[in-house]
Amino acid sequence: MTKRLFFLLITLLFFSCGSETQQPTVLRGNAFGTTYAIQYFSDTPWDAEKGIDSVIYKVNKSVSTYLPKSDISRINQGDTTIVTDAIFKEVFRISEVVYTNSKGYFDPTIGVLRNAYGFGEEKPLEQMDSITLDSLREFVGFRKVKILSNGTVRKNHPEIYFDFNAVAKGYGIDLIGRYFESKGVENYLIELGGELLAKGENVGKDTSWLAGVESIDSDLENRTASAIIKLDNRAMASSGNYRKFRIDTLSGQKYVHTINPLTGKAQQSDVTSATVLAPNCALADAYATAFMAMGLQRSKELLPKLAKVEAYLTYVDATNSPREYITDGFQELISE
Repeated sequence: MTKRLFFLLITLLFFSCGSETQQPTVLRGNAFGTTYAIQYFSDTPWDAEKGIDSVIYKVNKSVSTYLPKSDISRINQGDTTIVTDAIFKEVFRISEVVYTNSKGYFDPTIGVLRNAYGFGEEKPLEQMDSITLDSLREFVGFRKVKILSNGTVRKNHPEIYFDFNAVAKGYGIDLIGRYFESKGVENYLIELGGELLAKGENVGKDTSWLAGVESIDSDLENRTASAIIKLDNRAMASSGNYRKFRIDTLSGQKYVHTINPLTGKAQQSDVTSATVLAPNCALADAYATAFMAMGLQRSKELLPKLAKVEAYLTYVDATNSPREYITDGFQELISE
């Protein structure tokens, strides 16, 4: 296939094409600090919004660091009596898989560093020198935490701060998908905060669900798609640093939102964006974050070992020139 993705593709759009026939039901709302839009086909009317709200509430109650009374917030605050629910345990398990496969480049105990750099729920530290960084790194490391048989969490250091934001939103999308399937819905497309989960097909168009990948230089007020991807029973998520950074007002230092858990530094690797296809949105979400920290070479070495995970990565080479890397499986899904 000769068609190539344009340089620096990151934000996702969704749409369908074809002749107008049966129309899907479309739902729109707010969740996880962003918006969602869902298309689905069902012959039976039901109160889908109520079920979606219930899923969102349960996910937030379990793993939202933005809610001070959520389970994860109370655990972060040092409450050792919290018995984790099924959501927390599953997000923890998925995180452990990606942590292991990425050799530590994906690590949800990075919360103390995210807060220190000003990307979390707390004010950034006024000074981030090597001594401060070394002291904070003591509280980072997924091997330093464990869910015990009684469901409570053991942390080697009480200061360890869980941050599941790089996987929890994707997992929430997966739960919404499971909810729709429990209602007998076989064909749906969920878009939430730019991440996508597709099942079945666009029945009204008799075609696959299609996703548009948006260019980095797309106008925020008039976004356009540079390439079209067929989403056949898979999820799609992305990560990038081109719009997510913070400038320290005192030092002028630029901090990107991707933090290397192994060094503790908020420095961009040679990978500038990652768009990932996976069987579910939690994995797509987590691996997109992991590849940003891992860099190109490590990502290229890991990708062939991951079942049903494909990626499009943009990066800069040794001369600081823009380049792209597309796995064969991702390339095959680009629609002509």
